[in-house]
Amino acid sequence: MQYENELKALKKAGRYRSRELINGLYKDFASNDYLGLAHKKILHEMTTTQLSQEISHASKASMLVNGYHQIHKNFEDALCEANNFQAGVVLGSGFNANIALIEALVRRGDKLFMDELYHASGVLASQIGEIDVTFFKHNDMQELETLLKSSTAQRNIVAIEGIYSMDGDLCAREVFDICDKYEAILIVDEAHSSGVVGKNLMGVFDLYNVKIKDNYIKMGTLGKAYGSFGAFILASEHIVEYLLNRAKPIIYATSLSLYDTLLAHNSLRYILKNRESFTREINERKEIVKEILDVEVEGLIVPVNIGNNKKVLEIREQLLKLNFAVGAIRQPTVSSAIIRLIARLGESKDDLRELCISLAKIRQ
Repeated sequence: MQYENELKALKKAGRYRSRELINGLYKDFASNDYLGLAHKKILHEMTTTQLSQEISHASKASMLVNGYHQIHKNFEDALCEANNFQAGVVLGSGFNANIALIEALVRRGDKLFMDELYHASGVLASQIGEIDVTFFKHNDMQELETLLKSSTAQRNIVAIEGIYSMDGDLCAREVFDICDKYEAILIVDEAHSSGVVGKNLMGVFDLYNVKIKDNYIKMGTLGKAYGSFGAFILASEHIVEYLLNRAKPIIYATSLSLYDTLLAHNSLRYILKNRESFTREINERKEIVKEILDVEVEGLIVPVNIGNNKKVLEIREQLLKLNFAVGAIRQPTVSSAIIRLIARLGESKDDLRELCISLAKIRQ
């Protein structure tokens, strides 16, 4: 039992994790399927019908070794058109996308400035090799500008999230202007904002009406609002060309599955077609959360501070008994334990209201 003591310590601290099989009977307010598209059978049926007409149903190889399919290119082109970027590439997951971006882009002599609440995949990537990284205070644009102003690096790269995965808050609009001013490359992880905010639900570039420039990079996942699996990177043709030649998760991994790519493409079309009704539904759920829990959210992530590892697990169990599934997030993922409620469109507004009322009573 080589790690018995470590496991005991995790259990004692209330930080022990385990897998639990999905119970389809619970009302799901825990997953990141923001728009409920993972339950849209019409998207699945359309995808399988289309895929059955192809010669093969699997990618079979790396994107650079006979694994780049027309299905991949069609989706990349559609993402570029919807988001006004020059070029794109799809790959295996948001985790891999962050590894690809940060490990490949930050070279010797460069400097990486990362928001302190950036996703764990980016933090891990920043620890690979000899990357020179500085973490700035969350959403503190004054500190970021001070750091960029004093930097003598060959290239400066800034990494932020569109909507932060645990706090649920938006990135600051000023970050785009600051990066332009100091000619910094800006990576925006839109895992939790793509499909949730913006006039066309394309994320924070869309929300803030940002004109796309060569120093901007957008990364998004397909396993959240798109109801599929995988990720995409959108950037200038130059940067995508560079990533194809240097990013290991692109070069050495089998390309994204054809089913997931095609499903995500169908989801993209569905989101754009129904963006007005989706936006209305999102706003109605935000109003319910504000009214009952007095928590104002900018996307669909609702963080409810509990502050105690043991209590947050107890609250989750109490809600499960009421047929509601929510997230119980503990250290080190967050600094203080929270109930992470996702006001997703896959469940009804009445159920969300009932959950919020129950949670408000339990947390007192």
